[in-house]
Parts: sequence; structure tokens; C-alpha cells
Amino acid sequence: MEVDLRIIFEYLYIAIGTIGVAIIVWGVILTVFRLLKLEFSRFKHKSIYRERESVRHLFASYLLLALEFLIAADIIVTVIHPTFEEIAILASIVAIRTVISYFLEKEIDKFNKID
Repeated sequence: MEVDLRIIFEYLYIAIGTIGVAIIVWGVILTVFRLLKLEFSRFKHKSIYRERESVRHLFASYLLLALEFLIAADIIVTVIHPTFEEIAILASIVAIRTVISYFLEKEIDKFNKID
């Protein structure tokens, strides 16, 4: 029974991690297309500063969502292999990602207050 749960958790870890990576890739694709569209409109002598900031914050929101999935995947892998080393690695990863998430969220909130 224990082996079966480990296999289930490993598949869950892979699935959630893959979803996190897919969210990042999808955000990059959307951001690149939107940015290219804006840059081409710049050739028509239009100011795109505000729109470029909007695209930047859209990408940041995708990164935030992906980070949440990646943290969840890291927690699951620690449940699978609960060694002290794995717990220390998880703690450092969660701390780094939490700091990144905090500042990205702060940046998004700042942009939303300006609108």
C-alpha cells in the first residue's frame, strides 16, 4: 500500500509541476504576441508605454500562478522523500519563491492602483 501511495504522489508531483511549467510557457507565448503587436503599433508613432506595462503585469500574473503550482509540487515531493535535506531544500525554495511572489504581487497591485 505504501508503494502505491508513493507512485501516486510521484505522478501527482509530475502533473502539478508540468501544469506550473505549462502556465509559464502559455504566459510567455501570450506576452510575446501581445508585445510584438504593441511594438508594431509603435511604428505608427503611437505611445505604448502604458500598454507595455500592462503586458508586463499580465506576464507577472502568469508567473505568480505558476509559482504557486511549483511550490505545491515541491511540497508533494518532500512528502514522498521526507529527509532532512529535502525539507531544508523545500524550505529554501519556498522562501525564495515566496519573496518573488510577494514582490510580483506588490508590483501588480501598484499597477492596478494607477489604473
